[in-house]
Amino acid sequence: MNNRRRHIISVLVVCLFGSLLFYVGTDGFTAFTAETARVNQLMKQQPQFPEVTFEDSFGRIYPFTEFENKYVLITFMYTTCTSVCWQLEMNMAEVYDQIPKQFIGNDIVFLSISFDPETDDSETLDEYKNYFKSDGETWRMARIPDQVELERLLQEFGVIVIPDEYGNFAHNSAFYFVDREGTLQHVMDFTKPDEAAATVRAVLEKEKEG
Repeated sequence: MNNRRRHIISVLVVCLFGSLLFYVGTDGFTAFTAETARVNQLMKQQPQFPEVTFEDSFGRIYPFTEFENKYVLITFMYTTCTSVCWQLEMNMAEVYDQIPKQFIGNDIVFLSISFDPETDDSETLDEYKNYFKSDGETWRMARIPDQVELERLLQEFGVIVIPDEYGNFAHNSAFYFVDREGTLQHVMDFTKPDEAAATVRAVLEKEKEG
């Protein structure tokens, strides 16, 4: 009986310890993957969009303050991507189409940022944007020529980009929603464009009502 009791106690201790480790490792049972934990950490930190200089598909050069006092919905991509980027930008187009037209350009702009500035020059971005019916104005595609600035932005927003020897990149993907002050407010699942659009609409409409 004593041996059985000791065995039960041992099992309970192991289970309790294992649960504690799982709780800590998953950020309180809310993060079952590294990506979820990354998003949760970003939401706690709510980083500010750093000072960077863009060159867009029209060859215009400007800082992020170009979008001052506007919400910005952002994706990170590269044009030679043969995997997730195409779906990412197609879903970005779906979100764009679901936002009431009175908000587009006035209260919110869309921005697709290439993390492959060597390949994605203005001409390449201009051609790429046409596949998704981006107008290059209210939905812009741009690169950050300065590698230091680019790396700073990727780090601040938790974007993981790993190049391979063939010129491709392994990377994570999401919709990043930045408020009028340049603060990251939401990181949304890009595979659920309807949910993302609903989140953006709710923010814009609530502000309008207020």
